[in-house]
Amino acid sequence: MPSTQTKPKDYYAILGVDRKADDKAIKAAFRKLARKFHPDVNPGDAAAEERFKLINEAFNVLSEGPSRKLYDRYGADWVRYRDAGFTGNEPAGPAGGAAGFDGFFAPGSQSGRTSTFTYETDGDNGGLSDFMQSMLGGRRRSTGRFTTGQVRRRRGDDLDVSVEVSFDEAFNGTSRRVDIQTTEVCPTCGGTGYARQAPCPTCNATGTVDKSKTIEVKIPAGVSSGSRVRVAGQGGPGIGGGPNGDVWLNVTVRADKRFERAGDDLKTEIEVPLYAAVLGGEIVVPTPTGRVALAVPAGSQNGRQFRLRGQGMPRLKSKDGSRGDLLARIKIAIPEDLTDQERALYEQLRSLRPIA
Repeated sequence: MPSTQTKPKDYYAILGVDRKADDKAIKAAFRKLARKFHPDVNPGDAAAEERFKLINEAFNVLSEGPSRKLYDRYGADWVRYRDAGFTGNEPAGPAGGAAGFDGFFAPGSQSGRTSTFTYETDGDNGGLSDFMQSMLGGRRRSTGRFTTGQVRRRRGDDLDVSVEVSFDEAFNGTSRRVDIQTTEVCPTCGGTGYARQAPCPTCNATGTVDKSKTIEVKIPAGVSSGSRVRVAGQGGPGIGGGPNGDVWLNVTVRADKRFERAGDDLKTEIEVPLYAAVLGGEIVVPTPTGRVALAVPAGSQNGRQFRLRGQGMPRLKSKDGSRGDLLARIKIAIPEDLTDQERALYEQLRSLRPIA
């Protein structure tokens, strides 16, 4: 599959100058290209307008001493380093990078290179994370040597998120886009908490920074209130090469006026006309997938329960698609507002079956 990663911009190539070009040469190259690609000279030419924007961007970075120095040192990441307090004047580390970062503090480094540091707290953890305390030994004041190969491997934290679904969503399965707040390894210090032989200014020496993200989660059919759905690897970041934590969705299913849940079984109540309960007959029972016919035997009493097998909830994680049962309890409907003819017939019935 072709890579979708954006190629870093080479501002020197955009202006067509050497990396050692002085300010005068950079300004001359900019003026020449600006005259050629300016929108006023190329009305309606979108490509020329886009090229002019790049030329202007390159000039703004390379014509200023601080930004050019950072760009020359850190390339496409220069803005991130600037925002983290870097100047581009950092001494070279063991691998030619900034001391305390690109060399022995590079993300994923297991080289065993060391750095000397001193830190101090006022009787508490000084705001340092558990990760930093484990690296620094938990002492209140310490001068020592830190080796990247000694970072303790630890699994990332799990995150819990509450999700509410309707009865129909629980029956059929659904998906949710969930916003979660987590952390990620600090991009400046690579998770070590130190850059330039000092506490990292981006993460305040914790080794992680806050991160918001949205994930889409599939909620399987058959979930009930209290079900927990696991989303592997989307939780907090692992430390020292450890695996990420998970996200757990705590599911609540909204009550439904048609059905009552009893595990994988469902309960419902249906009205049966008096004559159908007395003489027997066929009635229609609602189910989650539609209506089905139910034969009511003659003489059925009020509250009698019928079991419709396989008409309940899907069994969670069932591979054969099996479902629970539907328990239908009948409620005999007593007629109101009788007509004269109906009342006469009921009077006749009463005379045939007098109350003892």
